[in-house]
Amino acid sequence: MSAQCETTARRAAGSPMGLFERYLTVWVFLCIVAGIALGHLFPQPFQAVGGLELARVNLPVALLIWLMIIPMLLKIDFAALHHVGEHWKGIGVTLFVNWAVKPFSMALLGWIFIRGVFAEWLPADQHDAYIAGLILLAAAPCTAMVFVWSHLTRGEPHFTLTQVALNDAIMIVAFAPIVGLLLGISSITVPWGTLFLSVALYILIPVAVGQWWRRAVLARGGAAALERLLRRLHPVSLAALLATLVLLFGFQGEQILAQPLVILMLAVPILIQVYFNSGLAYLLNRTLGVAHCVAGPSALIGASNFFELAVAAAIALFGFDSGAALATVVGVLVEVPVMLSVVKIVNASRGWYERQAA
Repeated sequence: MSAQCETTARRAAGSPMGLFERYLTVWVFLCIVAGIALGHLFPQPFQAVGGLELARVNLPVALLIWLMIIPMLLKIDFAALHHVGEHWKGIGVTLFVNWAVKPFSMALLGWIFIRGVFAEWLPADQHDAYIAGLILLAAAPCTAMVFVWSHLTRGEPHFTLTQVALNDAIMIVAFAPIVGLLLGISSITVPWGTLFLSVALYILIPVAVGQWWRRAVLARGGAAALERLLRRLHPVSLAALLATLVLLFGFQGEQILAQPLVILMLAVPILIQVYFNSGLAYLLNRTLGVAHCVAGPSALIGASNFFELAVAAAIALFGFDSGAALATVVGVLVEVPVMLSVVKIVNASRGWYERQAA
């Protein structure tokens, strides 16, 4: 074990995963059941919520998305970008996987499975929407949960913070062009105005508000005050996520009941791309001689998705009841168990990783 990883390992203790994060898949499943039942029993209130739009943006969902995203972005310190030079190899690998591999590999897997392997079992009028949802899911690297995954792999905290801050900065300018390019290649109409509006609403505004709020809290009460604020906002963020999922499944209920295997079929390309991209990042880091405490979080950041942004963009671009929105929610459903399995693989292979040739 390198001296760098030894220091990191001494700092890492316990698991930061709370009850909600550990059982996220269970809560999402319960939201599926609750949403379908409520949508069937009370269709008019759901239709009323769906009709509260301005410039194709659903206002109640926009509020819920901000309540989800802004507390996460409060954790990001863009001043950490000065650490980029300390871990340039690991950062280079993660950036390559996040921006040059993951969106394109997901688009390819979407074409293979949605338009090929599973085409006859999925509703034909939703094929393009499913692929669009998968592309949206892969086009934005995860912002919040990667701090959990990094801790569980005894990851180098400065690397993780720097990488997340850099990805967020890149996402402001790269998300819309990459999504637009891949949707265009997939012969899916690109509503550019709505796409750029989504970037402004769900990336630019939350980043600006989060950074302003973070600086204000730190100036008044320091790191302890920020930590207290994050603890208070955590339940609000989780409640907003659950409420959004209930609304989504309230609109998706009929489609899911008519096609009960659709979620399993959508999960297949998501699972493949997670293991492919995490494995690619891990092996590239090993080849370059990067310390394991950097390679672990690099692999996990390279594979995980900013599903909150994907859900918001899918709703804005294609609507509540679209296949795109459903595909992004499947990403939420599989996120925790799949990423925990990657954590276990990374931890179990530490000895093999560190026996690399000098």
